[in-house]
Amino acid sequence: MPAFDVAAFRSEFPSLASGIAHFDNPGGTQTPRVVGEAIARTLTGPLSQRGSALVSQRNAEDAVAGFRSAVADLVGGVPGGVVHGRSATALTYDISRALAKTWSPGDEVVVCELDHDSNVRPWIQAAERAGATVRWLRLDPATGELDLSSLDAITPRTRLVALTAASNLLGTRPPVATVASQAHEVGALVHVDAVHHAAHAAPDIAAMGADLLVCSPYKFFGPHCGALVADPALLETLRPDKLLPSSDAVPERFELGTLPYELLAGVTAAVDLIASVGSGDSRRSRLVSAAASIAEHELGLRLRIEEGLAELGDHLTLHSRAADRTSTLFLTLRDREPVEAYEQLAKREVLAPAGTFYAHETFRALGLPVDAGLRIGLAAYNDDSDVDRLLEGLTDVLA
Repeated sequence: MPAFDVAAFRSEFPSLASGIAHFDNPGGTQTPRVVGEAIARTLTGPLSQRGSALVSQRNAEDAVAGFRSAVADLVGGVPGGVVHGRSATALTYDISRALAKTWSPGDEVVVCELDHDSNVRPWIQAAERAGATVRWLRLDPATGELDLSSLDAITPRTRLVALTAASNLLGTRPPVATVASQAHEVGALVHVDAVHHAAHAAPDIAAMGADLLVCSPYKFFGPHCGALVADPALLETLRPDKLLPSSDAVPERFELGTLPYELLAGVTAAVDLIASVGSGDSRRSRLVSAAASIAEHELGLRLRIEEGLAELGDHLTLHSRAADRTSTLFLTLRDREPVEAYEQLAKREVLAPAGTFYAHETFRALGLPVDAGLRIGLAAYNDDSDVDRLLEGLTDVLA
């Protein structure tokens, strides 16, 4: 595994010249130069609707094909099963509506307290329209782990289980493969939200047992859009609402309107940048290698932050406790409002935001009031100087 050169990686991001220490990365990372250049190059053409006769048409085709191939390599899927969407939330709503057409009263849908609301509310609302019952996988607030005793929520009536691959609030990585295996035993589909996970790993859709997986490129250095990945054979069985003249081919039948070719090119550039710091004979192998190197780098920074937080004693409570988790920390404060701490850190050009971060059910399971804490989220471009400034700021604010 090659050593990760954080200084070289940081040089790819013009925005870091601002001097801001970004710990808001779970909400969206900064954008590297190569992504902006790919977007501009594609957008300024030649560019037309997809076709083969002229270079402008072929450029559009190449942008689409490149996007599908890049996302497939990132998650271990196949290009023919990659769907573009405006966001992971929009894609989850779209696929929930398509799947709910096959549900009826007596069917059950299972959602999880660890999830971002984008992998909860669409399924609850779709279940309500179909007359299906909603059941829950529970969070153990003492450990930050998935409560495995709640797997009895999966029954022979379960049609779908929706589960995160990593909590965007706590960083917890639940045992997705274990849950998926139990779901598949009763014939249920598994929809995995890999938005936060894909920012810290190269997901493996097959190893997870995910039938459907969503991710958001802007969480791993790309532009603002989403991607859904599934087996093309599964997508062939679903009939989403679409315009009559639009293609009924998979995956196009799930993509509404003209695709944003420039954003697709930006996603490919982001994936290629990640792969460039890895080693291997294929882009997939380089992505896996890169993810391991970046994760080791992030872990070193996370351990430094955790040591610094421990020195602040009972001034704070760290809720990110799971044994397997991303380098994301959520903490509540004893004597300060989180917004006050966020504002004081911002004066030092350290960005660690306060809020619920759409983890509505996780907050409820933890028994916390709205906007109760700070989230500190690391990305590959963070370095020791960022951590120094964060800890110095937190010490001044809290001690």
